[in-house]
Amino acid sequence: MNDDLLREVLYFCLAGGVVLIALLISFQITIARLKQKNYFLNRDRERYAETLYASKDGYFAFIYPDERIKDPRRTVRERCSRRLAVMLNLPNGIQSGFEDVLECFYKDDAKKIRKYLSLMQEENIPFEDVFALKTTERSVSIFGGRINGADGNLYCDMLWFRDLSAEMLKIRELEAEKTLYRQRLHRLEDMLNNFAEPVWLRDEHLNIILANKKYADIAGINDMDGSIPPAETNAAVLENVSRKLADAARETNKMQKGGINLAVNGEAKHFEVSETPFHADGSLEKIYTVGTLTDATELDAVKRTFKIHQNAHLDVLAALGTAFAIFDMKQKLVFYNKSFLNLWGLQAAFLDGNPTYAEFLDKIRDSRLLPEVSDFKSYKNSEEQLFGGLIESREDLLHIPDGRTFRRIVAPHPNGLIFAFEDVSDRLAATRMINELYSVQQNILDNVRDAVIVFGADQRLKYFNRSYKKLWKADDAELRNLPNLSEVLEMQKPYFNNQEDWNSLKQNMLGHILNICSRFQLERNDKLRLEVVPVLLSDESVMITYMVF
Repeated sequence: MNDDLLREVLYFCLAGGVVLIALLISFQITIARLKQKNYFLNRDRERYAETLYASKDGYFAFIYPDERIKDPRRTVRERCSRRLAVMLNLPNGIQSGFEDVLECFYKDDAKKIRKYLSLMQEENIPFEDVFALKTTERSVSIFGGRINGADGNLYCDMLWFRDLSAEMLKIRELEAEKTLYRQRLHRLEDMLNNFAEPVWLRDEHLNIILANKKYADIAGINDMDGSIPPAETNAAVLENVSRKLADAARETNKMQKGGINLAVNGEAKHFEVSETPFHADGSLEKIYTVGTLTDATELDAVKRTFKIHQNAHLDVLAALGTAFAIFDMKQKLVFYNKSFLNLWGLQAAFLDGNPTYAEFLDKIRDSRLLPEVSDFKSYKNSEEQLFGGLIESREDLLHIPDGRTFRRIVAPHPNGLIFAFEDVSDRLAATRMINELYSVQQNILDNVRDAVIVFGADQRLKYFNRSYKKLWKADDAELRNLPNLSEVLEMQKPYFNNQEDWNSLKQNMLGHILNICSRFQLERNDKLRLEVVPVLLSDESVMITYMVF
């Protein structure tokens, strides 16, 4: 019996031990789970705290006791963030109280912050404002708000502080930039409004969106309201012409010009209108145009006067014996006179058809009236280049295959180039004859043993022979510069250094030669004795012969 009882007690103890061990194991598991949960709660709290600390904004919090439980923390706690302590340079760091924070602001601003905080705490009114710090020139934005839980429990009142130094600096830079652009805009407006000519801007719909004061004055309108101007006014006439030009400028992407007559201050004036397209805002699809109005009244009058003088000039050219022709800048014949027609033996019908210069060259080449050239294509190209590069008159000779020689002058003309042709064959023949005669005369003189020089009626040296150069050792270049009689005698001075008064001797020689034209004798330093014989010729030239005896 005792054994049974003892066995039962033993079983009961054993069962109780097993239960106790199971309870201990379960308790340990529960504690481990709670520790793990507490660990992660602490880690989350640290993350949230570090996230707040990492914010570029500082904060100051008023933390309230939990109203849902019997919170042992009965008082409101204050917490200052590290960022705020650094931002305000607080001596106590994160241990600083709200009064320490207020000390960083001016007295009036501190009162204002207290009032904001009071309204937020009493009436749940959030606020945001900007305040300046006392010790620095920086500004701080303060935002206040209450934080409640999902269950309505009040957690805390938060004041967020943001340093606005970078923002304020950026704002100041933008303000300065805005002022600068505004000044530039005013300058541009002043420039446009003081521009001597009307200027306007059209958008992609051809509507005028901007115009200067001169445009308003000419058009007779007060503002650009986009309305259609009354008919027959300057504004209507100008709009009609310029709008068509703007449309054409947009289509062709090229500036378009036109003429217009307007009445300005009771005076009729002629203007030139232009519309110039451009891509607005860098967009290929958005094409604006800039319009200008230029007073061309005087220019128009000058053109009319020029046209009258030009016609009179052409009438004179038409009556001259010299062959004239004018080709415009497109190289088309626009004028010729009868002499031009006769010189080249062309048909009037051909010239009246306004042939090009190249066609004219082809025509006279077929008639063998052009100089023979080995490469006619290159010759024609060089001739056509005259229209683009000739800035002053040019003269040359054309040697025609039939033996004639034409003198050609090409000169710039307001309409293009003017060509003048003259048959100088007879003149060149006469010149050749004169040159041949001169050559014969010079050969005769060079074969005369005595020294001979001849002066013209103007007392300039015309001829001299080899004997004269040898006798006086005269420089050929100096003699060919056509010195006068006095200068030639001065060249002889070195041979009369023994004379006490050279000037008297020189004047005596001049008197015998020019006044009495009588012979006289000279003796040079080298003892050479000369007889000088001046002779007056039929053309009033004077021939002087030096004979040695």
